[in-house]
Amino acid sequence: MTFRLRVTLLATVAVAIAVIGAAVLVYLAVQRQLVSQVDQTLSETATFVQAVDRRDPRFRGPGPFGRPTLISGRPDVFAQVVTSSGDVPRADAPSPITALVTQEVKDVATAQRGSYSGDVFVRGNDERVYHLRIYAVPFGSGQALELARIIDEIDAALADTRNILVGIAALGVALATILGALVARAALAPVARLTATVEEVARTRDLTRRVAATGRDELARLGRSFDDMLIALEMSLRQQRQLVADASHELRTPLTSLRTNLELLARGQPADPAERQQLIQDLVAQMERLSALVGDLIDLARDEEMPFPVEEVRLDDVASTAIDEMRVRYPRVTFRSEMRPAAIRGVRPRIARAVTNLLDNAAKWSPAGGVVEVSVVGEEVVVRDHGPGIGPEDSTHVFDRFWRAANARHLPGSGLGLSIVKQVAEAHGGSVTLEHPSDGGARFRLRLGTARA
Repeated sequence: MTFRLRVTLLATVAVAIAVIGAAVLVYLAVQRQLVSQVDQTLSETATFVQAVDRRDPRFRGPGPFGRPTLISGRPDVFAQVVTSSGDVPRADAPSPITALVTQEVKDVATAQRGSYSGDVFVRGNDERVYHLRIYAVPFGSGQALELARIIDEIDAALADTRNILVGIAALGVALATILGALVARAALAPVARLTATVEEVARTRDLTRRVAATGRDELARLGRSFDDMLIALEMSLRQQRQLVADASHELRTPLTSLRTNLELLARGQPADPAERQQLIQDLVAQMERLSALVGDLIDLARDEEMPFPVEEVRLDDVASTAIDEMRVRYPRVTFRSEMRPAAIRGVRPRIARAVTNLLDNAAKWSPAGGVVEVSVVGEEVVVRDHGPGIGPEDSTHVFDRFWRAANARHLPGSGLGLSIVKQVAEAHGGSVTLEHPSDGGARFRLRLGTARA
């Protein structure tokens, strides 16, 4: 069963229940009104009979079924007196109808009930079954006055009412089915467009397709969310392709150099031992560059992932450990630190890598005897160097993958260090910014929040 058919059926069922319920309520209201009018007539007639002298022969008259009865003042109302034993004195009703005497009427005669109204069915002289409404009230000691009125015309009116209401209900259900189908079609039109777009994207892998939903309802929000997802997927795919292209370019240079140098060594060149040793050192340097590049690529590939547990991390301890490592790697650079105890919840290895990359970048650009200033305050790590600084034209690219300034081509590195710092900062709900001190150099401000779970 399709979703549209389910919506149509649900709408039809809902309207059908409402229409049928309304029809039933109308029928019951009409029935109650008509029966109430009959009961009122019988009650008024009972008051009239109780006020007359029932022994006066003038009050004898014909009743229903052509039988003489205690006159009720109405030709359509039959009246008789019933004793507590269920007998009908012929002095009051020369031709009684014993079928009208029910146990409830006897209870009224014995004063067990104050009054009684009900329905009975009686077969007349013409063998026809009549539907009567009876009403009984006390009538002296040990007796009850019972009045009856044929309500076949009410039954006929109610039958006509039922037929009309059934027709209206059937028409309402049919109309509800048609309207339900139209409503389902209109309401699910955005879903149809969304489905078509999803199927088209799945078939063609074209992430530039958009639902372009309008409005403010839930389906429009779903369409916009799907468009946002497509935009994110498209950007991710572009970044992935760019990463592969950039990584291929960056890997090609050291691999080509390695291949050339190895081919020279395989041919026994160079013959000079000093040159041969220099060639081997170049090979080792290229291997180290490849190892660093592969390591950076692995870290970069962990984007949006947290393979390590989130824990409480002391930023001052992480920075101190990174500074000790940098002092060994760059003995010509002086590192000055200002540490205050600071703790955040994050992934310690990733934070350590980000801080190390900032320190490595600062030390790399510092002249011999230069100073790198490091401070940790709250959830912020600030690294300042006194090197040549970064020009305004390069400021927007420093965090791009594989980007390297023109004057940095001779320095070791992959161009991924600062992009990894940005990735770690964003993964921890923070940011990294570049500042240009007035006295030269560069200052990087790493702000960290809480790692995404």
